[in-house]
Amino acid sequence: METFLIKTVQLLLSLSILVIVHEFGHFIFARLFKVRVEKFYLFFDPWFSLFKFKPKNSHTEYGVGWLPLGGYVKIAGMIDESMDREQMKQPPKPWEFRSKPAWQRLLIMVAGVVFNFILAIFIYSMIAYTWGTTYIPFKNAYAGMEYCQSAKEIGFRDGDIPLTADGADLGFMSSETLQQIVEAKQVQVLRNNDTVTIAIPKDFMLRLIDKEEQFAMYRIPPVVYEASANTGAQRAGLLKGDRILSIDSLATPSLDELHQVLSTRHDTTVTVAYLRNGALQTTAVATDSVGNLGILISPLVESYEVVTEHYGFWESFPKGIELGVSKLTSYVNSMKYVFTKEGAQSLGGFGAIGSIFPERWDWESFWSMTAFLSVILAFMNILPIPALDGGHVLFLLYEVITRRKPNEKFMEYAQMCGMIFLLALLIYANGNDIVRFFFK
Repeated sequence: METFLIKTVQLLLSLSILVIVHEFGHFIFARLFKVRVEKFYLFFDPWFSLFKFKPKNSHTEYGVGWLPLGGYVKIAGMIDESMDREQMKQPPKPWEFRSKPAWQRLLIMVAGVVFNFILAIFIYSMIAYTWGTTYIPFKNAYAGMEYCQSAKEIGFRDGDIPLTADGADLGFMSSETLQQIVEAKQVQVLRNNDTVTIAIPKDFMLRLIDKEEQFAMYRIPPVVYEASANTGAQRAGLLKGDRILSIDSLATPSLDELHQVLSTRHDTTVTVAYLRNGALQTTAVATDSVGNLGILISPLVESYEVVTEHYGFWESFPKGIELGVSKLTSYVNSMKYVFTKEGAQSLGGFGAIGSIFPERWDWESFWSMTAFLSVILAFMNILPIPALDGGHVLFLLYEVITRRKPNEKFMEYAQMCGMIFLLALLIYANGNDIVRFFFK
């Protein structure tokens, strides 16, 4: 229950920040061009609101709705989600959206998307400034990677170290690196000191999505962190930093393989070969009733050499731009999979979004996820779908090119169709969450 609450609070806080910034973009540009904003709401308020106030001499009512599905600004003289037909039947007023030049209306509509992307860049910049960027280069992961079944079926083997994708160097495991791999025709890996080329099928990403598999993870090498008291490992003299190479001459390059070998060696004595300060040594170790040696394993950040890049305040902004553009490019490239059967089945709603936040509160992870969601919100909102900013932009571009406005009745119907489509998509995505929760 505590984990659920922590994830829920993170999700609501993150979405609230994104919605406020997005709507503030529309608001500030509307006020810049002297367009009245009648409402500025976090969350939606059908029938009633949780909180509202209207400052003296202001045309704007500020409030918090009860339905946490986003937020909105109600701009005077605009066909939007409020569907205020009565206002649109009145003659245009000078302060209304529809009375302004097309270029001003266009800037008002794209401002939300632009503000979300700027927010993402700013957050990534501050993450780089505060925490730097930390990663484990593939070349430092001497035990290699552990691959999913779909990856093994096309030729990857546990322990392979990725080198290049279509000739481009692969640095470390990330969503961008995965995109490079699945989009490549061939990937080169280091296997037992030999370079091996693996052909990547065009539908490889769809296979991963269909089976809900994670392509690869860093292998955990069996490096001793601590020998527990009164165990065979302690009595044999195993120390922190000892890297176990084999058990009874059976190689154990990873923790999984160590467990496999020991699973058949209960209450016995095994010969352990290990590396200490670069020197190979062996010792006899007694196992317990379930085959344990009695050791704790070192975390990855102690087993592998970790690279941390630090940035000064001004240096962090180019890094933030780089990360923002990289995340956006990767997300846009992945969108083509949504229009497949496997991709559609993988769509998720608020449950799926909430699940990606960490189980314990961690500010670096929270801000990193918020920045990524801001990138997603910016891209999704600019799609040319009526009821989204991109739909309004599409009609405005039509007006700029043809020098005539689309029929207002047509705009109303288009807005209604867009809202129905988005509602159906919302129900479908959250329905997928429910199906996955109960049946998978």
